[in-house]
Amino acid sequence: MTLSADLEQAGRRRRPRKVVLFVALTVALSVLCCAGGMAAFFLDGLSNDDQTLSTYGCGAGGPLPANGDMPSVSGYNEAQLRNAATIINVGAQLKVPPKGWVIAVATAMQESSLTNHGYLGARNDHDSLGLFQQRPSQGWGTPKQVQDPVYASRKFYQKLLKVRGWEKLPLTDAAQAVQRSAFPDAYAKHEPDAAEIVNLLADGAARAVGASVALACTTMGDVAASGWTAPVKAGLVSGFRTAERPDHQGVDLGASRGDDILAAAAGTVIVSRCDNDSQPPFRCDRDGSPSTPGCGWYVDIKHAGDVITRYCHMLYRPKVGVGQTVAAGQPIGIVGTSGHSSGPHLHFEVHLNGDRSSSGATNPMVWMREQGAPLGTGA
Repeated sequence: MTLSADLEQAGRRRRPRKVVLFVALTVALSVLCCAGGMAAFFLDGLSNDDQTLSTYGCGAGGPLPANGDMPSVSGYNEAQLRNAATIINVGAQLKVPPKGWVIAVATAMQESSLTNHGYLGARNDHDSLGLFQQRPSQGWGTPKQVQDPVYASRKFYQKLLKVRGWEKLPLTDAAQAVQRSAFPDAYAKHEPDAAEIVNLLADGAARAVGASVALACTTMGDVAASGWTAPVKAGLVSGFRTAERPDHQGVDLGASRGDDILAAAAGTVIVSRCDNDSQPPFRCDRDGSPSTPGCGWYVDIKHAGDVITRYCHMLYRPKVGVGQTVAAGQPIGIVGTSGHSSGPHLHFEVHLNGDRSSSGATNPMVWMREQGAPLGTGA
């Protein structure tokens, strides 16, 4: 699929960090591609990222003990990961759902970089101390108490649980309701890393939903603890930047005509239009073809952390308009085959750093897997 020229320029591309063990999958499929008709190929022709599946569980194994062996995570040392493990274990002991663990870990990332700070002298923010930079003068406890990671984590969760509807709030709003930070939007950027660390330290719990430590993997319509969900429940039919299609900036998911397309995460709609109206005789009110240019009816949504998702080839005009705020899992359109398409499917893209061009595109299979909402699971 080729988008119009305004979607194809400049910017730097950054791929998210990958820190998990993988097992290879090689399966032969008959596929329906954006760029052509039916074709047979093997998944071992896709990129290495598309061939692999995470060995994470779904949280049933429970959290690692904070004094056990820690995995290796780029950017975080052993002491920081032990602090994260403590935060997760306290949440599990209090029977806080895993989404709360992600919120707590992300908050500590912002407040202290997962470091149990004592008094920092001139760099101290008032009398803030510990993992969550809690202030004794504001009733969080004594200086000794708030520098105890177990105590500090418990106090964070106790206040989080008092926030009405916290489970349904965006991470940054839930964290801010507890912390009352002068920088209320700062927590959002830590959400992917926090979910990744919770997955590593708690048997994939960030991809699970539930009200206790007895967890189940997310399915279509469920929202992972990270706040992400699969936009359709359908198998992968064409991968990201394959050898056969190096300019394919997303993945094709073989959903059926008429299936709902869901917002992959909460955000704001920044594009909702037909990509072909400016190029008569091609239009979006009819099925497209391999010779039809553009995305057809499509939507772009901007999420926390300057992440953008794109949903192409909708059957009808999208259900959402520019400027509209959407929730994770909210229906935004219907699967169709408008634009540069040979049959019904969803073309799905993920872009980083607010860059809607091809330079900002990253592999959706890897990104969604790291958010705990893997793509490519069939109906």
